[in-house]
Amino acid sequence: MQFDDYAQFLPPEYRERARLRPAATWWEWRGRRVHIARAAAPDAGVRVLVLHGGGGHVGALWPLAAAVVPDGVELLAVDLPLYGATDEPRPRAVRYGDWVDLVCDLVRAETERDRRPLVLFGASMGGMLAYEASSRTGAVAHVLTTCLLDPADPAARRAAARTPAAARMAPALAALEPVLGGVMVPIRLLGDLRAMSTNRELARYCARDPRGGGARVPLGFMSSFLSYAHTAPARYTGAPVTLVHPAADAWTPPELSLRVLRRIAAPTEVVMLPESGHFPVERPGLDQLAATVLRLRDTVQPVSRSTSATS
Repeated sequence: MQFDDYAQFLPPEYRERARLRPAATWWEWRGRRVHIARAAAPDAGVRVLVLHGGGGHVGALWPLAAAVVPDGVELLAVDLPLYGATDEPRPRAVRYGDWVDLVCDLVRAETERDRRPLVLFGASMGGMLAYEASSRTGAVAHVLTTCLLDPADPAARRAAARTPAAARMAPALAALEPVLGGVMVPIRLLGDLRAMSTNRELARYCARDPRGGGARVPLGFMSSFLSYAHTAPARYTGAPVTLVHPAADAWTPPELSLRVLRRIAAPTEVVMLPESGHFPVERPGLDQLAATVLRLRDTVQPVSRSTSATS
């Protein structure tokens, strides 16, 4: 896995930490061989699990996460079905609900075997994924997310899709699921990967990466996300949420995430990342992200095992 391919887009001051090499591990889940990258730190008091979004994968996000995660934190990241090194036997059948189920089961498995506080760090679509898994499992200590893109908001659907017409087609695609759901198309035709970064070279690289933005996904996956009913913010029962939103995000503007955050029935915090795009590799936003993760390391609280989780 070419971690340096993405580390090169980070500021020079962050590249040494970004080159932390994880061990590749594998987890069997419903007939899938799921890839989980791990940098074991037995003495660390906190663990951070990174969740990518559409067009992302472990190799893309690991350098960024490794660059901002301080000593005293164990880092792991998962390749979700259709992306990265995870072995997906039925790609045409993958739907967003599979991602939700996988992450919930992974959180339960990880917190059962290791009782240290687990923070979910969701990027892009991974933000709502982290939010949903936290609410459903009750086992997460904190949710850190760059984005809360709730498809229940028409403006969020328009942002997620490459064109307004694609967003309007979501209900029709859902109705035509038996016919069109398994049709595989490049993810860059469904989402505007040109807006991935303020760095045009990085945006182009993401769009060409065969394990990420260059991958093909079923139309049913996109339509299932756009029609997915996440837990309503007023009924959220998960961990505190810190939104670390890139201030210069041209793909998913901060206001879309703030609409969700303001209604969450749990402690929340907003940290804007100045001059950073959707894939936040720019300073001073990157400095702010690193400072936020450091503060979380020192303040995150263990999960009460009496917390009730929803299914």
